[in-house]
Amino acid sequence: MRTVEWDYERGRLRLIDQRLLPGEFVVEEFDNYRSVAEAITDMVVRGAPAIGATAAFGLALAAQQSNASERDIFFRDLETATATLREARPTAVNLVWALNRLLRVASNAQGSVEELRETILIEAQRIADEDVEINKRIGRHGAALIDDGDTVIHHCNTGALATVDWGTALGVIRMAHELGKKVYVLVDETRPRLQGARLTAWELEQYKIPYDIISDNAAGYFLRSGQVQKAFVGADRVAANGDVANKIGTYKLALAANDNNVPIYSVVPTSTIDLTLDHGDLIPIEERNQIEVLDLRLMGKPVAPEGATARNPAFDVTPNRLITGIVTENGVVYPPYETNLSKAVNGKI
Repeated sequence: MRTVEWDYERGRLRLIDQRLLPGEFVVEEFDNYRSVAEAITDMVVRGAPAIGATAAFGLALAAQQSNASERDIFFRDLETATATLREARPTAVNLVWALNRLLRVASNAQGSVEELRETILIEAQRIADEDVEINKRIGRHGAALIDDGDTVIHHCNTGALATVDWGTALGVIRMAHELGKKVYVLVDETRPRLQGARLTAWELEQYKIPYDIISDNAAGYFLRSGQVQKAFVGADRVAANGDVANKIGTYKLALAANDNNVPIYSVVPTSTIDLTLDHGDLIPIEERNQIEVLDLRLMGKPVAPEGATARNPAFDVTPNRLITGIVTENGVVYPPYETNLSKAVNGKI
């Protein structure tokens, strides 16, 4: 099934619970927008494109929940739901992009409130379907960057689980594999929630792509020793100048890749590019609960001293000077990003 899927028989949203993988494959159902917002915050679903589609279906649920029969009251209900969904995870721009798109379509639509409910659901489904096709286009562009026999480093999870289906950076690797190229993946474990060790490794198992999990701190060793040819990462938001906000640890990986002349590519749909922000320092960075860092055990015993505190930023910003190229559904964008990213968003590269 898709990571994010609407159940038309029951009128509910179905999500793969990514917190339980790889040990359990569980599909959760949601029938109201508040529980959808909680699912996004609690990382039942994660990954910028998947979050965007989930928020869209969350707004469709809000439209169904509304008892309004008049347009103005109906749109007030939608705005209330939008405010709740917006706050679920602030860094991923796809969430806001999807909500704004639905509100725009609904505002421009004619007809009764009941017809508006249907319009919103149709548009949410369109966002989900488009995501799959966009990811496959991204995969074809990115696969051309991978040579037969390459070893690549991949950070976090950017596969089918991070999108509606197929994937972005991991989707590029998957596409190269399906085209017959031999690819070997070094999977950053991606502390503190271990999306690499838990999710990317699980996906690579399904695709039968060879891999090894490495600790995040080992990436520099493999890059410096000449064992890596490329690095691929995703992004939760890309500023207009090409600065990339991605899972914490991406900046350190990019520094090591650049120091060893290894190309590093950020792979995103154009909906992740935020042309309203001039540079990455303007991107809001989510800081999550310290328990994610402290809840670590070694040989069955807690690692941190009792009473220890921690800091837990979920993302960091990699300056554009460290990014070799940004792979989109419209092609690979190279510097100068200030000029070329807007062209990519408008489909002109």
